[in-house]
Amino acid sequence: MSKRVLVPSVIGAVALAAVAVGGYAVASATTGPRVKNGSAHYAAPSPRGAGALTFTADVSDDSGVRSLKVLAWPTRSKLDPTEAEMRSVEAATCRSTSDTTSRCTYTLKVTQQEAAGLPEGAWEVSVLATAKDAGTTFVPRAATFTVTR
Repeated sequence: MSKRVLVPSVIGAVALAAVAVGGYAVASATTGPRVKNGSAHYAAPSPRGAGALTFTADVSDDSGVRSLKVLAWPTRSKLDPTEAEMRSVEAATCRSTSDTTSRCTYTLKVTQQEAAGLPEGAWEVSVLATAKDAGTTFVPRAATFTVTR
């Protein structure tokens, strides 16, 4: 598993992208953090510069928020990452909005070369939220988006 991307061997994909199609709100048991308002946005690269994938969500827990791990993957790959696999992917940057809530944003720059290797179609974003008290919440489908050329 690469620090920047997870490359499903069955499709040889390189990385992340796309246009936000919808958010996904999840409320977990009281022992884990809550992930709300997840959304993804993709800006395609141009000859003038790199594009970017941005995922944003509000995360809250009574103990505070430690981290939010983020992974985007093409739906047709049927990858379906597990909570254990999510522990080794990149983390979003989380900024506290209160003692118990943070706004977490993950941004990945995408070059024209990387974008050319992305499978077109539907993509999913999976997240793993971790609270300061070590409680976790895994959201297998926190947002969806579509990659088009």
